Amino acid sequence: MSTSTIEQPHQLSQEPINPHMRSQPDYSLNELVRDIKLYLGDCSGMDASDINADYLISLMQKYKSDPNDWLRYFNNLPGKNYTRNAIENVNHKANILLLVWKPGKGSPIHDHANAHCVMKVLFGNLTETLYELPTQQGDAASPMVVKSEKTYNVNEVTYISDEIGLHRVSNPSQDQLAVSLHLYTPPNAADIGYNIYQEATGKASFIPQAQAVVPES
Repeated sequence: MSTSTIEQPHQLSQEPINPHMRSQPDYSLNELVRDIKLYLGDCSGMDASDINADYLISLMQKYKSDPNDWLRYFNNLPGKNYTRNAIENVNHKANILLLVWKPGKGSPIHDHANAHCVMKVLFGNLTETLYELPTQQGDAASPMVVKSEKTYNVNEVTYISDEIGLHRVSNPSQDQLAVSLHLYTPPNAADIGYNIYQEATGKASFIPQAQAVVPES
C-alpha cells in the first residue's frame, strides 16, 4: 500500500515512545504468534467450543508491548475511525490483528460472530463499554443497556464473547492514537461477517466479512 494513503507511525505521539513500554527480551510478538499457532494446531476445523480462552488470555498477558515488534504492521488509514491491520491468519482458525484507533474515535457496538476475542492495549488507552444483548419483540425498539465500562492501559488485557454480551471500543484521548492487539478465534467475522447495533434502538445490521490491511511482503 502506498505510504501516501497512510498516516505514518511517527504520528503515534508527538513525544518519543517510552522505553519502559519495551518488552522483556524473552518473549516477543513473534513468539506469541508462534505459541498461538502451536496451541491451535496445523489444520482447520476448530469451533468456539474447542477453545480454552483462559490459555489464550494468559499468552496475551505474557507479551509486553514493544513498538519494535509491531510498528511494521502499523497502518492508520485516513477517513476511518480505526484501522484493522493483519498480522497472521492461523490456518483459518484465528486472526491476529493490530488495530490503530484515531483520537476520540471508536467502533460501533458489535457482536463477535460466535467467536472468542482477546484484546491487549499496546499504546495509549482504550475504553470498553459492555452492553446487554437486545431483546426485541416484533417491531418494538428500546435503547441498549450498558452493563459496564472500563478503560484499559498499556499491557492490560480484556476478553469478550457473545455469551458475555456486546461491546464498543473507543479511544478516550482527544490528541493521541491508541494501538491494540486482537486475537479472534474462530475468525468468523472475517470469514462470514458480524452484526453492529444502534444504541438508541437495539436494531442490528449485518456487516459481511470484516476487512483488514495486509502488510506488503
